Amino acid sequence: MTAYDLVLRSRSVMLPDGERPAAVCVREGRIAAITPYDSRPYDPPDEDLGDVALLPGLVDTHVHVNEPGRTEWEGFATATRAAAAGGVTTIIDMPLNSIPPTVDVAALETKRKVATGQCHVDVGFWGGAVPGNAAELPALHAAGVFGFKCFLIDSGVPEFPPLDRAGLDSALAAVNALFVVHAEDPGSVAAAPSSSRYDDFVQSRPPAAEETAVALAVECARVAAARVHILHLSAASVVPMLHRAQADGVRVTAETCPHYLALTAEQVPDGATQFKCCPPIRDAANRDALWQGLADGTIDCVVSDHSPCTPDLKRPDTGDFAAAWGGIASLQLGLSVVWTEARARGHSLGDVVRWMALRPAELVGLAHKGRIAVGADADLVAFDPDATQVVDPAGLRHRHPVTPYAGHTLRGAVRATWLRGEPVNGVSPRGRLLTRGMP
Repeated sequence: MTAYDLVLRSRSVMLPDGERPAAVCVREGRIAAITPYDSRPYDPPDEDLGDVALLPGLVDTHVHVNEPGRTEWEGFATATRAAAAGGVTTIIDMPLNSIPPTVDVAALETKRKVATGQCHVDVGFWGGAVPGNAAELPALHAAGVFGFKCFLIDSGVPEFPPLDRAGLDSALAAVNALFVVHAEDPGSVAAAPSSSRYDDFVQSRPPAAEETAVALAVECARVAAARVHILHLSAASVVPMLHRAQADGVRVTAETCPHYLALTAEQVPDGATQFKCCPPIRDAANRDALWQGLADGTIDCVVSDHSPCTPDLKRPDTGDFAAAWGGIASLQLGLSVVWTEARARGHSLGDVVRWMALRPAELVGLAHKGRIAVGADADLVAFDPDATQVVDPAGLRHRHPVTPYAGHTLRGAVRATWLRGEPVNGVSPRGRLLTRGMP
């Protein structure tokens, strides 16, 4: 018999070439073989999942962990525990909301030191591009960040200011790297009035803000022959512009988030600031058009933009959308949220895996993540696609159980998560810190 450390078999294994019954054989943290479901040439621990699907671990390239500096908002231990509970085995941490922000090598080393020994899943890091730090970007890239985050509008925190057109051009010229862009145009955004009416907030950040900023980012990418990725696309009116740019050979990609695919402005009650994010959740017609952009491949991937804060910063006392922090914490729920909507729209679980595992891994160059294939990391998820769950905030693993999904009935439930072939138990952190280009 062939010796493996673990064999997981399922009648529904999500492989790069489709879904089929199979046995996934693990040795030394990697997938060593994929064999027929009913074959038994093994001498390992063998677990049969039956009809529970076996997925590759999800890769979430848009997570705000906030540690150090704002660890009371979220930290590596809590964020990665929530990730594992939601079937996410790799996250890439955003450079802002932590203090110091990851805008130079010293800040990156500070963040790595703090994260060491705390992570229940694998963690990589984005660098930040802010005014005046273009000269720092080559060294930061060489130190292993996966690319650079920048804002074209106020970020919400003073230590991470936005770039103007000249600043973006300077950053793109400084280093050959992936730039991920928060694309809203400040000239198109009005000051939100103090109000508990969600519609007042949405009107302050119209689709034109995304249209103008994405047009700028696309033009900069075109001129510089640079690689640009549009973050958390909310306005579906941008999709045709992206499609034309991609057809013209501009190296531009885009993501959207579970909340834009599942929630609508019409559903948001007055004062329900747990729904606030920037750019905002828009109407049902916009949501449907985002699904079309995802289906036709213009939008590449779905990631969480997990951006939590302390509950008081959501202003539950006043319900004031203008004053509330803009961010949604959904790291643990994203897979079920997206599967619920995807299934209702006729998409397959394989589609969801492509959007939430394979494509994000490809975005950041993690060839050994996001797929069930020989040689890949044995990051695996047992997911019951037919289960139902009612979201109870008390069951959430991130630091503060604030969520717009409270009480929602979702389809699909994560039954177990393995990181490099070992079960993630939420007690013993075994996550690694990733660097760009590592095998």
